[in-house]
Amino acid sequence: MTTLSIDTGDLDVIAKYADTGLVTDATTNPLFVAQAGTSGDARYVAFVDAAIAYAKEHAGDDDVVALAMDRLAVELGLEIVKLVPGYVSTEVDIRASFDTDESVRRARRIIAMYEAAGVDRSRVLVKLAGTWEGIKAAEILEKEGITCNITLIFGFAQAVAAAQAGARLISPFPGRVKDWHSANGGEPTYEPADDPGVVEVSRIYAYYKKHGHGTICMPASWRPSRGTGDPAFAVDEILALAGTDRMTIPPAFLDLLQGSDAPVPRNLEPAAAAAACADGALPLDESAFRLAVNGDMATTTKLAEGINAFIAETAKLEAAIKAKL
Repeated sequence: MTTLSIDTGDLDVIAKYADTGLVTDATTNPLFVAQAGTSGDARYVAFVDAAIAYAKEHAGDDDVVALAMDRLAVELGLEIVKLVPGYVSTEVDIRASFDTDESVRRARRIIAMYEAAGVDRSRVLVKLAGTWEGIKAAEILEKEGITCNITLIFGFAQAVAAAQAGARLISPFPGRVKDWHSANGGEPTYEPADDPGVVEVSRIYAYYKKHGHGTICMPASWRPSRGTGDPAFAVDEILALAGTDRMTIPPAFLDLLQGSDAPVPRNLEPAAAAAACADGALPLDESAFRLAVNGDMATTTKLAEGINAFIAETAKLEAAIKAKL
């Protein structure tokens, strides 16, 4: 019904779930890479040392730290591809989110390192933020056979633009959409079907099916629609979106799902969603995209928050690498 990815950089946890057959893919982000790079675990220390050695050998003085950071993400990814049969997602430096050329350069470098290690580019999703510049980078990369995951999706315009660019996959964040609405005049809790994040992702899914976009809808980042009164509520949004193309889910929520014997009805189905979609085709150039995003305060706020949070984690990793040079 829905292909599951595990949202963690913990190799032991990935191995555990991959062995069950419950998940086929794994996603990482700057937080996970930073945690790995600063954990002190001997395996991850070895990854950092290998990344620094690689960068010293292959980079000029002005690029050693940046290459070491890219290489560390690849070192982690190279271990993950041994554990899962499907995709591994590796994120371009989040600080390039407003620079198309730099995003393309870093993505090509990431893929080149994977391929030099014997991993085909078809196994790797390059993660780019859902800015105009990130989406345009994906448009260039997809034409080169470099598949992209447009992340930090909070609104319809981002999703439409990513599909128009031919991105392989998007990661909308229903939980953070709910957070914004609950903090800005919405209800603190919702029935799952009425959760603003669920409504947003369902709309995106329906639009893709109606208009023939092949872009995969893979939501991430979850919240309990009905609040924290019952541990089972933690997977409200996940169950409400059952049937979407893919999901990436953190280990704690996979544990809840695995431990439940309750039936999981399919709530999203391609033909029914397409038939119910009320949105006509929405061509978006840069001006229209920026206007739409500017008018969507959930997107504007949460995109900035997400980028800034990942920048902070990237800075921690950068400092740790500089300290070892």
